[in-house]
Amino acid sequence: MTTFLSDKIKQLYNILHNASVKQKAIAFICFAVVMELAFLKFHASPVFWFFAYSLVTLGLLFLLIANYVKKTFSAFVFVLPALLIFSIFYIYPFFKVFHLAHNAWDGIVPKMQFVALGNFKEILQDKIWWISMRNAGYITLIALTFQNILALALALACDRQMRAKNFYRVIFFIPPVLSEVVVGLIWRWIYDGDYGLLNHTLVAVGLQNMVRSWLSDPQTALTCVAVIHCWKGFGWGFMILLAGLQTIPKELYEASRVDGANIWQSFKNVTIPLMIPVFVLVAILTILGTMQVFVLILSMTGGGPGYHTEVPVTRILASMQGSSMFGYACAQGITFGAILMMVSFAQIALSKKLKQA
Repeated sequence: MTTFLSDKIKQLYNILHNASVKQKAIAFICFAVVMELAFLKFHASPVFWFFAYSLVTLGLLFLLIANYVKKTFSAFVFVLPALLIFSIFYIYPFFKVFHLAHNAWDGIVPKMQFVALGNFKEILQDKIWWISMRNAGYITLIALTFQNILALALALACDRQMRAKNFYRVIFFIPPVLSEVVVGLIWRWIYDGDYGLLNHTLVAVGLQNMVRSWLSDPQTALTCVAVIHCWKGFGWGFMILLAGLQTIPKELYEASRVDGANIWQSFKNVTIPLMIPVFVLVAILTILGTMQVFVLILSMTGGGPGYHTEVPVTRILASMQGSSMFGYACAQGITFGAILMMVSFAQIALSKKLKQA
């Protein structure tokens, strides 16, 4: 009899152990109903049935929890370090920025003064902030046109059968991987008004009237920075556009040539329609990357002369370090992030309409 009961218990354990979570829950409910009916039928001692009911119930719950923890504990252990890092360095600062944006705080005194939306109202009246937004918009406009057109032209050239095309791919991708600080310092030396390489070259070729202090002149400083930013960043667009071009089936170009289409017609009717999602992606990445330009500006001009190369990120840094207005700097960061999100959503909506058209 004892052996029979032990075998049945082992069978029941194996069944429950291999069952799914849903099946275990159903078994637990059925057992509870059976135990209640048995108690009413046989009018046994309440203490006995309560003890038996509790013992088996706890056993089933233990099996359920143990099985669940066994399946998820190892995965949770591997995810836990990344989750902790993400929570400490991303989630907590994200909500802390929103909290600080509604307070006036100098970053030193523990006490903060709640100002509600006062910081955001001040942004609307901050002329220098909107000058920095205009400067970032100017650099972005040049990047969207000159940088991406250059990237597309080079991608089209490397997509064709040509000698040493892999060598050119490597060469075109070198500028993006260079340190922005190093690039900024080198180009600041090239643009230098006294001993810069650019002025020296202009004098050598007889263009003395074009010599100037390029980064100190308000009329040329922002354009010089924008050109260097495009030179450094076109490689990312080049790689993405080249990858998009390589996904277009060659049979489509062959069919267009059979129909009598020339190179321009093939580009207009085959390449452009199929590359629209890639163009949108490159445009979004260009806007987000260019609007957040920071290190290049800091290493070349520091925002000068006279705020002519000031951009939103350098303005936020100036509010935080130069003026000790941490709450106001957080409000600027939130406003800047909201503007970038709206621009991105507008581009995505425009791309969907282009696809439907």
